[in-house]
Amino acid sequence: MTELKTEVTKQAKDMGLLVHAASFAGYVVPLGSVLGPLIVWLMKRDEFEFANQCGKNCLNFKLSLLIYAMVSAILIFVGVGVLLLAALALFDIICTIIAMMKANDGIAYQYPLSIRFIK
Repeated sequence: MTELKTEVTKQAKDMGLLVHAASFAGYVVPLGSVLGPLIVWLMKRDEFEFANQCGKNCLNFKLSLLIYAMVSAILIFVGVGVLLLAALALFDIICTIIAMMKANDGIAYQYPLSIRFIK
């Protein structure tokens, strides 16, 4: 879990924080955990390098979680899938809050267990 620290402006920190916070839309809208950060990232990636880094990290994590959730959904038939889905939801919330706090400090947080789809 490496973290990248760069000198960033308050506005760039806010955009990085918004990228991570937008992922909570997934608890209201289907696929919102991917679409929320994707929209913010696409709008601000050229304007703020910090938002670009945060967006890539967040999207990689959310896409990874989506894959893990699909596997867990299949494992419901075995009996452990429900527990895995609950653990994934808790893991998602905790990691996203940590990422938001790091973004507020100007650190581009690298999520654990994240597959690098976007480099």
